[in-house]
Amino acid sequence: MTSTALLLLTTLGLPLAMLLACLLQPLRDRMLPWLALAPAPGLAAAFLAERDQLLMFGNARLPLALELDRPAGLLLGVAALLWMAGGAYAATYQRDQPGRGRFAVCWLMTLTGCVGVFIAADMPGFYALLALLSVGTTGLVMQENTPRSTRAGAIYIGMALLAESLLLAGFVLIAASAPPGQGMLIRDAAASIVTSPWRDAIFALLIGGFGIKAGLVPLHFWIPLAHGAAPVPASALLSGAVVKASVIGLIRFMPIESTPWAVGAAVTAIGLVGALYAVAIGITQSHPKTVLAYSSVSQMGVVIAILGMGMATGDGSARLVAAFYASNHVLSKGALFLAVGVAAATGSRRLWWLLVPAAILSVGLGGLPLSGGALTKYAAKGLMGEGLAGVMATLSSIGTTLLMLHFLRRLKSFTSADCEARAGIGLNGPWLLMALASLVVPWVLAARAPGYSLPDALAPAALWAALWPIGIGTALALLLARYWDARPRIPEGDVVVMLGPLGRAGAWLGGLAERADTALSHWALASVAVLAVALLFGAGLVIGR
Repeated sequence: MTSTALLLLTTLGLPLAMLLACLLQPLRDRMLPWLALAPAPGLAAAFLAERDQLLMFGNARLPLALELDRPAGLLLGVAALLWMAGGAYAATYQRDQPGRGRFAVCWLMTLTGCVGVFIAADMPGFYALLALLSVGTTGLVMQENTPRSTRAGAIYIGMALLAESLLLAGFVLIAASAPPGQGMLIRDAAASIVTSPWRDAIFALLIGGFGIKAGLVPLHFWIPLAHGAAPVPASALLSGAVVKASVIGLIRFMPIESTPWAVGAAVTAIGLVGALYAVAIGITQSHPKTVLAYSSVSQMGVVIAILGMGMATGDGSARLVAAFYASNHVLSKGALFLAVGVAAATGSRRLWWLLVPAAILSVGLGGLPLSGGALTKYAAKGLMGEGLAGVMATLSSIGTTLLMLHFLRRLKSFTSADCEARAGIGLNGPWLLMALASLVVPWVLAARAPGYSLPDALAPAALWAALWPIGIGTALALLLARYWDARPRIPEGDVVVMLGPLGRAGAWLGGLAERADTALSHWALASVAVLAVALLFGAGLVIGR
């Protein structure tokens, strides 16, 4: 067995083995301190595994195909790093909470699915791991067992099932369009879509399914609900790593070089409009985790727009650019979510040391010069162009700065009642590790990227192009702080609130149908009547011919 095969197998096998070990209650109850070790093989694979090497395991009836390409390698590496830091953080954060064993089980399920989708090379394996991720995530969202978390978990699993239903239909059509013997491998999917008679339907199903997973507006409402209800370490992983399953899905399945212009333009428009919409709703929120959740909706909209511009122009480099942009989001957003938990355990007199690095990371997402955000926005500039998409991307940078400065204001008020309180090393250590990684890793990745010019990225014109949107966003943030009390009160989940009356109407109709069914079940002639109606309907069809 080659080293690459061993690395990829252990990337998936170690968290899965730890999950199976949780079947024994003594091990389950003691699993929490070991969570940080489970993603270690994934981090090693991201550095050491060979790229684009297809590995087949199992037998002909139940094969398992694994592969790591360059975009997936980027995402796997930063996701594994966040999972390790989050696992160490959770060992302290959840230590005294009830249901520690249940948390560990859901954590390992989500981890297995998350790292698995980055290396899965066949559609059945990808789909199974995506479903495992959804089930585990639902458990993390519902961990606190409150009415709020139960509602958020129910909405999350409902949207996850809808997304996976769309994807399953798309995968079936892809497999049906492929030549014999090539229907199941993801590397063959793009070519099969291009020649498929159901091409447009596949596009709609894949974009719809992965779009829901990415939190594209208007089907984004599960993100603020789920991230707001989950414990802090789970929120960090949901926002940072879990939603990136949608990014790798679109990167691998979509034939970017052969997608019709109209499809790419539509995807770009949906992504950028959603990015601006999320900022508008996010600045009305009070809880720092909810503000971060809307920021994630906005940032994912930009990532999807990058892929959309690649589709519209037939530029395959959009895959790597989108992965680079998403990788920076994994690091920064994961670190900022962890900062919320640290702030809650820190007194106001000791908060300054937290706010300084948090401010750098926050404004960095808007494109602060020399930050990872500036590097990723510079990399995406060529794809976004100077037209309408480029203008909207710049507006998104301004909006991100505004939203993240608003987050800092809310974080400052989210402190311990004890002004001298200090978070322990179990929370501070992982948070500081992720903060440092957010500053250093994007530079390492950019330096290794082919065609990337560091002098051009540091040229005065490039620095000014990154700086002036920050200035406008800062001015808007000061204006928002002044008129904060006059803001509209929009509950988290915005769209789902408007759908509330429809949900109540559906529940009423469902209850009415259930009562009618119960009444008919007691009627001795019910089955005969149903049969008669069916026969009459069939006769009508025949006569109509």
